[in-house]
Amino acid sequence: MRRLQPLPIDLPERPACDRRSLGPCPLCGRPMRAGPSVEDHHLVPKSQGGTVTVPLHRVCHRKIHAELNERELRDRYATVEALRAHPAIADFIRWVANKPPEFTTATFRRRRRA
Repeated sequence: MRRLQPLPIDLPERPACDRRSLGPCPLCGRPMRAGPSVEDHHLVPKSQGGTVTVPLHRVCHRKIHAELNERELRDRYATVEALRAHPAIADFIRWVANKPPEFTTATFRRRRRA
């Protein structure tokens, strides 16, 4: 069996990973670190035709979806500013402000009154 020789290709050097390269979370303002603690959030849900995403902490992303359904996100909360103004999310932002960037916790869906 013949062994293939690698082709001599000059690949550009990848810069060393800067742990702060993602900048602050648009929702809570804490620094984001690349890895499992960051998720992309569709400002308008994909099921509602949205394509624009923003990176958020996983815990921030989960809080948004625990509080708001897809129609609410589409109709009233399609910007980060509108999300930050939601009372329950504003309370959450104050609570999470002093947590480390990789912080995560269980997020429970709020009970809706009929």
